[in-house]
Amino acid sequence: METVTAKGRFGGRPRDVDDDVLAVAQSHLRRTEPQSVAAIARDLGVGRSTLYRALAHTEAEAAQRQEGTQ
Repeated sequence: METVTAKGRFGGRPRDVDDDVLAVAQSHLRRTEPQSVAAIARDLGVGRSTLYRALAHTEAEAAQRQEGTQ
């Protein structure tokens, strides 16, 4: 496993929603006229539940950082 990591490779299935896609989705949700999650997911080519899961994960990480700084 160390040799694989040293070569810069990682195991497992690649993420469907990378940081760039997630940033685009969040910007669509913050617009003055936000789109539905279903419409955003369709535009980005990912599943609705996948996008919901990624957004929830991001919100949980933000909450943990918020608690850690207080």
